[in-house]
Amino acid sequence: MITTSNLSKAYNNVQVLNIEALEIPKGQSFGLVGNNGAGKTTYFSLLLDLIQPTSGHIESNGVLVSQSEDWKPFTSAFIDESFLIGYLTAEEYFYFIGDLRNQNKSDVDALLAQFEDFFHGEILNQKKYLRDLSKGNQKKAGIVAALIGNPEVIILDEPFANLDPTTQIRLKGIIKDLAASKGVTVLVSSHDLLHVTDVCERIVVLEKGEVVKDLETNEATLKELEAHFSGEVIA
Repeated sequence: MITTSNLSKAYNNVQVLNIEALEIPKGQSFGLVGNNGAGKTTYFSLLLDLIQPTSGHIESNGVLVSQSEDWKPFTSAFIDESFLIGYLTAEEYFYFIGDLRNQNKSDVDALLAQFEDFFHGEILNQKKYLRDLSKGNQKKAGIVAALIGNPEVIILDEPFANLDPTTQIRLKGIIKDLAASKGVTVLVSSHDLLHVTDVCERIVVLEKGEVVKDLETNEATLKELEAHFSGEVIA
């Protein structure tokens, strides 16, 4: 589904990303972890053609991301609050995204109805602009907006940050269902090792822009990740 080949990104001759090869198959829940500056957001930005690679390329479902926009109809993302339109209410924003993705108002309403528990009565019918919502509620709105139009690829950067524990648990259920039941390729970056091991069947660790671990998630994965980031040696 997503193929990364000889990909690099440098700023002022300082390399921030260097991935020789990375394959993410269709329907995989894929986690990307690493310390600040490891290259996680840079990789997602390249995958979304928000920045241009220094060398190499990413191919999504046969489309070279940096050379064509044909990947956009089947790809969705929420990276941060800059993806929102602050002067719209949540409803206005959802309908705007729906219009972009050829979904009518009834289609959008049907999707939103599935997320009443996730919204927890704090998003819809509030008569508030998105810019006036809390960081956590802005994130809820952005994540659900990314689900509009049945995308085949969904990219979420630090989706658990700023969410309360109840919402984090609900979000984990949403992500698991997208990959396991609906065959969506879900890419998640997170600093929270517990959450990412809970929702992702595969986890890649980036360090200084390079892949240093590529793990299939099992009962030992969390311990291995904790040992890696703490510098411990597993016996």
